Amino acid sequence: MEITDIRTVTVDYPAPDHDIEPDRPAWTEDGPVANPMTRYPRYAAFRPSWRPPWGSIGVVVEAADGTIGLGMTSHGPVVAPIIDEHLGPRLVGEDCMATEKVYDMAVRLCAPFTAAGLAAYAVSGIDLAMWDLKGKLLDRPVYELAGGPARSELTCYATGNDTDWQLELGFDAMKLACPYGPADGRSGLEANAELVEDRRQLIGDDRDLMLDCWMAFDVDYAVRLAERCRAYDLRWIEECLAPEDIAGYRALRNRLPWQTITTGEHWYRPARFQTAAADRIVDILQPDINWVGGLTAVRRVADIAAAAGISVILHAGGNNPYGQHASLALPDVPLTEYFVATPPGVPLEYSHRLPGTAVPEDGTITPPSSPGFGIDLESIELTPIDG
Repeated sequence: MEITDIRTVTVDYPAPDHDIEPDRPAWTEDGPVANPMTRYPRYAAFRPSWRPPWGSIGVVVEAADGTIGLGMTSHGPVVAPIIDEHLGPRLVGEDCMATEKVYDMAVRLCAPFTAAGLAAYAVSGIDLAMWDLKGKLLDRPVYELAGGPARSELTCYATGNDTDWQLELGFDAMKLACPYGPADGRSGLEANAELVEDRRQLIGDDRDLMLDCWMAFDVDYAVRLAERCRAYDLRWIEECLAPEDIAGYRALRNRLPWQTITTGEHWYRPARFQTAAADRIVDILQPDINWVGGLTAVRRVADIAAAAGISVILHAGGNNPYGQHASLALPDVPLTEYFVATPPGVPLEYSHRLPGTAVPEDGTITPPSSPGFGIDLESIELTPIDG
């Protein structure tokens, strides 16, 4: 069956309906989080103050019988023209089952401006919609088509700095967002270490604790902070350096041979992961399925990791059905990240998420077995980007 249309859409669905008062505001509502702009005071205090104002968009791939698949990706206003004006029209007419071919064509069609960066977001949206459509046409969940379930449920770790709330929710592993970077000097480094020490004391020695640095450090600062926090047994330190600084990651690997180092959410296309795995400059690869090129690209990254004997843990893999299905199907995914988006006191089922997306219970997720990615399209309003 042929693809008859590929288009971008706005995706509207109901916000959670509840009258539960949070115990306190979530950690995301204020305060510093280390980031690439920390060195500039006007933007250092709050990460959202400088991030692009481009929201997410949906991508619809429609089959000749009217069945649609839905993918999602980020940076909608600048990504939509890549899909609507370039990729979509050139992929219409291909076979709905040909996920590998359509992915390859989409990547090659981006050659004049490279299939990395914003183009990778466009490829991701199309690829995810293709897999969703394929699952619906075959009446199978995507995780079955991607190899079948490799486990019965997903074991999640929580991301965020409301650690007491995460413990209450039943998580046994937590990742902190590092508040300060090199521009904050020694006092900032000490404040980071004190946060890690405080959370280690809170969760005890039998739970994993990780630290997310979100592209904010240089090599020297990352080494100093890792050494300062060595006593607190961080399972890993994540995304310390700018994503393009491969030489920096090599230096970090040499200077911190004892510390597990992870990165990859801002790497686009599998080639960068192949270099990192071959040189063993990181220990865990962390692609984002909505950014790296979709499920097809994630499966290739997983093959690279398996050949190198290292793990894959998808960035925010537990927060949407795409990451959940991939994480369930891939054997080399030991954990699933879940960004806790509700403030303390508000249960996870009231988080704003795509209808049909499972949420953790006592730190585990069981994705539904509905066809495709299990998105409840009856609860969603899809509107073409052009009106």
